[in-house]
Amino acid sequence: MKISVIIPCYNAANTIGFQLEAIASQEWSEPWEVIVADNGSSDNTVAIVKTFQERIPSLIIVDASAKPGPSFARNCGASVAKGEGLAFCDADDEVAPGWVAAMGEALAKYDYVGGYNLHNKFNEPWLVKRYGSEKGNGVIYDHPYLPIVASCNMGVKRAIHEKVGGFDENFMMIEDIDYGWRIQEMGIKVHDANDAIVQYRLRKEFKVACHRAWAIGLHEALLYKKHKGCGMPKLMSWKSFVKAPIKFVLELALFKVRDQNTMLENIRTLAWRVGQFQGCFKFKYLPI
Repeated sequence: MKISVIIPCYNAANTIGFQLEAIASQEWSEPWEVIVADNGSSDNTVAIVKTFQERIPSLIIVDASAKPGPSFARNCGASVAKGEGLAFCDADDEVAPGWVAAMGEALAKYDYVGGYNLHNKFNEPWLVKRYGSEKGNGVIYDHPYLPIVASCNMGVKRAIHEKVGGFDENFMMIEDIDYGWRIQEMGIKVHDANDAIVQYRLRKEFKVACHRAWAIGLHEALLYKKHKGCGMPKLMSWKSFVKAPIKFVLELALFKVRDQNTMLENIRTLAWRVGQFQGCFKFKYLPI
């Protein structure tokens, strides 16, 4: 088995059919398998996945309900994988034609790769613009510490996954950043697999986007605590917690917040900062 495609899922009944439909249409000359790791769905996600088992003969369903979180689900999927390489994607996105072959060929050359994500298929233009994703994105190289690869479109050799200890199950968010940094801290470089394209779904509902921003901030404290001893620069300061609400109030008072989009972006930023502040207490991280 050359690669194992691993899809963690939780209550993904509305979207996983699109993803599996796309995977069922993939072609590659080498042997590959698909592993869906269900994280305890209470809807009919598993029933939908089962309907694809005849069309995808290599499809395996893994019960990953013992512990909540995408990290645990991915680790469960990887634990039964037979492939030399692991290709991760998500249940709410859709791989483009040729994705499996592109991932497989990239992993034949490199230990760790990131694909390219597009945002125009499932998202309205105004939403894509709000996220600044008109051109899509792949590996993020401009982070002040190390490049970032999203787990929605990531490939890694199984031996590397096992050596690094898999995904850290203490993370409920940004677990892919921690995972990728730990791989790179081992001296392994990330490479582009830009032909491995995923159509990504952005979070449209404002409440969901704010909760996501808060959760990212919360787990950033854990991320920085883990990696500060590995040469990571100082990326969080207590001063930012003071400045963020003051800046928002001043902009309101000076009528700089003139439209709904600006207001929503400011609120989302505040949610992120609140998450960071709470994370410092939760994970005992001192941002000085």
